[in-house]
Amino acid sequence: MVETKTTNTLEREYTIPLRKEWTKVPSYKRTSKAVKAIKEFIAKHMKVPNRDLDNVKIDSYLNNEVWHRGGGTPPANVTVKATKKGDIVHVTFVNDPERVKFARERHARRHVKSDKKATAPEAKKEEAKTEDEKKTEDEKEKSNAITNEKLAEQQANVQKHVPIDKMANKKAPIERRRTIASS
Repeated sequence: MVETKTTNTLEREYTIPLRKEWTKVPSYKRTSKAVKAIKEFIAKHMKVPNRDLDNVKIDSYLNNEVWHRGGGTPPANVTVKATKKGDIVHVTFVNDPERVKFARERHARRHVKSDKKATAPEAKKEEAKTEDEKKTEDEKEKSNAITNEKLAEQQANVQKHVPIDKMANKKAPIERRRTIASS
């Protein structure tokens, strides 16, 4: 166990044995029991008040790695780093596996690209427009609005002249049947 303490934060590294916990439950519940065992172990060793499991936050990459092999075959043990800030403890990997490193990098690339796409093209478009281009765009918008109005009027006229089926609103006559009692 490696412990470092700074102001208001406490960091520790643990190797958590999971096999003795998940062998107590049926095979289809093993991975969920392993996740609960991680939370219980951290709550106990990091002295979480009332051992409240809601105050132990597991990193999504750690959770995905535990669930990687399915619900029935979790890892036998996991080495994690727990960081306590106030009453809340955050649990992450000490050394990220290759899959996790790749996933983090991919997420970072996607996140950065989406920010650049949202801001850069709009600024470039506004700067690049000249007065002539702005005038032509305004004229195009006006002509589009006029054509849309004409189409709407035509559709309204077509709907007005649709013939009404006179028989649609009338009820069909009820046929009287002779019953045995009436004959």
